[in-house]
Amino acid sequence: MKLISNKALREFAALHPDADTPLQDFRRLIEQCNFAHFGQLKATFASVDKVGDRYVFNIGGNKYRLVAAIAFQAGLVWVKAVLTHSEYDKGDWR
Repeated sequence: MKLISNKALREFAALHPDADTPLQDFRRLIEQCNFAHFGQLKATFASVDKVGDRYVFNIGGNKYRLVAAIAFQAGLVWVKAVLTHSEYDKGDWR
């Protein structure tokens, strides 16, 4: 898959340095895989949830959330937001 908006990962990691390694691990794994559908994504990322038209990943042991849009057929993952758990709970990302 091709990850769009690696900049969002870097910017979030600059504010939350402990998120850098888990975010880069996420990026590497996403870029190594090619998911045809949600079931395949879920097999690799067991904690991913589909919320409306977005996919929400737990990052850093459930400390952070990464919200993405995914075009499976095109092989694209757009990072829409990287949030702390409390920011995610507010729901402003929807």
